[in-house]
Parts: sequence; structure tokens; C-alpha cells
Amino acid sequence: MREFELLARLRARLGEGGGRVRLGPGDDAAVSVPGGATATSVDAIVDGVHFRRDLAPLRSIGHKALAAGLSDLAAMGAETGEAYIVLGLPDDLDADAALEIHAGIEALARRTDTVLAGGDLTRAAALTIAMTVVGHARRPEDLVRRDGASAGDVVAMTGDLGGAAAGLKLLEQPALGEGLTAPVAAALRSRQLEPWPRLDEGRALARAGASALIDLSDGLGGDAVQLAAASGVRLEIDLERVPLQAGVAELAAELGEDPLELAAGGGEDYELLACVPGPALSEARSAVATVGGKLTVIGEATAGTGVKLSAAGRSVPPTGFDHLA
Repeated sequence: MREFELLARLRARLGEGGGRVRLGPGDDAAVSVPGGATATSVDAIVDGVHFRRDLAPLRSIGHKALAAGLSDLAAMGAETGEAYIVLGLPDDLDADAALEIHAGIEALARRTDTVLAGGDLTRAAALTIAMTVVGHARRPEDLVRRDGASAGDVVAMTGDLGGAAAGLKLLEQPALGEGLTAPVAAALRSRQLEPWPRLDEGRALARAGASALIDLSDGLGGDAVQLAAASGVRLEIDLERVPLQAGVAELAAELGEDPLELAAGGGEDYELLACVPGPALSEARSAVATVGGKLTVIGEATAGTGVKLSAAGRSVPPTGFDHLA
């Protein structure tokens, strides 16, 4: 199938837009009419860096590409808006493969009220999906930044950690996990293949007065370092208070690894790390619970710089995923 034929098939699946989009796919540019403030993020996933085609179905790869972008909007407390896709196909993937990838993107877009407003198609040395996502808020001050934390704030996180890292190990080594039940093992693999962006929790935390937010894409340690540097505070985190996804501790024991270090440095769980002023903590917990999530206090922000991770009285290096390492 030629390029323009495939583009036509993709455009037919996208429809004509919706929401704030007045002109969708098919022209030289999309046209939208946003109101208030917008938050825009660009993210890319590349075969061999963020996923492996021998381990991940094409549909899951599409899902993960959009989920990673939407997680950035969640970390701003934004409403979902539009997404623009650049799909780079290697020579061994055909039009059917492109449509399968796109099906994964479409499914998540429907579930998150995201309008797929356009994009581009090209050949690439490795399968690459670059995603630009646009979120919205009534006012700029309704969006939560990384640089708003103050000494005395509580440090909290949504959900559980370690599932994505454990899931990757199960995918890479299928013989692992003999002590896990089938549903627990499946949930770990799913956390790696098809993570869920915490959009509802991000908006709830923004409304409740969170002072700073960041999504945990590169690992608790590495992302905490970024938030601390942006806010000019020191984050002191007790890893023993970090909730682990079911099966992480058992798999870590099988591997002879520390489950807390696996959770702190593994990344790709796409939970949210939040700093919340003490008086707002109760409201923040209630707001997150109302949307079906949970918020766990794991530390505090203090005067100073950097991040201190500790477990059972010992310090743990605040490591995380580094794309250039």
C-alpha cells in the first residue's frame, strides 16, 4: 500500500475531529479553538529503547505511546484535548501493522476523551511513535507545575509502584513468576505493556490544592530529583511507606533483588508524585478516592536540595531511567 492510501485509511478511522477541533485530519494543519489555558507535551517511544517488538503486541505499543503523553497531562492536572501522531515505520512493517498500532491508540483515545486530530507518517530505521498531546484548563493557574513545592509540604503518591519493572522481567524471562497466580502475573505484564495515565487523579489533586506534581515515568528516584530541583526543596522519602503492586515483592525475592529498589528505580508505572500542603492533605485524599484512586503519604519536603531515599535506616541512591545513559 502506498503512503497516501495508508494515510487515507488512517484519516477515515479518525473521523473529522470533535471537541475543540474545528478542522481535523486531512488538511495541511488541524484547526482548534481552545478556551482558557493549554498544556502541550511531546513524547516519543522507540523500539529497543522504550519497548521491544518481540515482547509487545503492536496494539499495546500504540496504547503505550499515547498513555505516555497523556501521563504528562495528568501531571499538570489538565483536561484531555487533542493528540497528534507521528508514526515512523521500519521496512518490515506494512499497512496492516500500522493500522494495528493505530487501533491501540484509538482505543485509549476513546476511553480518555482524547481527539486524534492529525499527524504524519514516515519510514524509520526502527519503529518510532512520537506523540504530541494538548490538554486544557480554564486558567493557567489551574495547571499544577513542578516548581511549586515548599518546605513543610507532604510528599504523596497515587497507586502502587514496581509493576511495570516486574512486568518487564516476566516478559523477558517467561520462566519467572512460578509462585505468582495467573491474574497477578497478567496484571504485572499489563502494567508494562498498557499503562494507564492517572488523568482523573491529576485533576483531583489539582482541584484539592497540590503544590507540585510529576508523573513517575522514569522511576521514583529520578523523577523526585527533577521535582526537588524545580521547586528548590529537599524531598525525604521513606521507601518502606511506598505501596508495591501485588506480586512485586514475590518476584523480587525470586530474583534476589530488593523490591523497594526495584520500585524506586524501575520506572514506567505512570503514577503521580505530589507535594501537598499539610492543611490540604485530607481534601486531596478524599478527592483522589472519589475518582477511584488512592493517595499514600511517603515523605516530606524540607529546606535544602536533592532527594533522600531511605529504607530500614539505610540510604538508597535516587536512580531512574536515563535515555542517554
